[in-house]
Amino acid sequence: MEESKAKPVCAEEALALLNCVTHSPYEEDKCLPLLHSLRHCVLAKKVKNFSLAGQEKQETKPSGKKA
Repeated sequence: MEESKAKPVCAEEALALLNCVTHSPYEEDKCLPLLHSLRHCVLAKKVKNFSLAGQEKQETKPSGKKA
């Protein structure tokens, strides 16, 4: 039986950049090449938008509740 899990497009590049910006102290010189790598991947794969797993499309509407 084969396990076929589709890997999200540019996931490795996005994760590397996110992990880089969380490091303390923040080192922009180390993160900048990762940003360029993600940008290159996005352009190459023609990515239009990213979303999180389980995230549903939501319209931005005011809640309607006023205090």
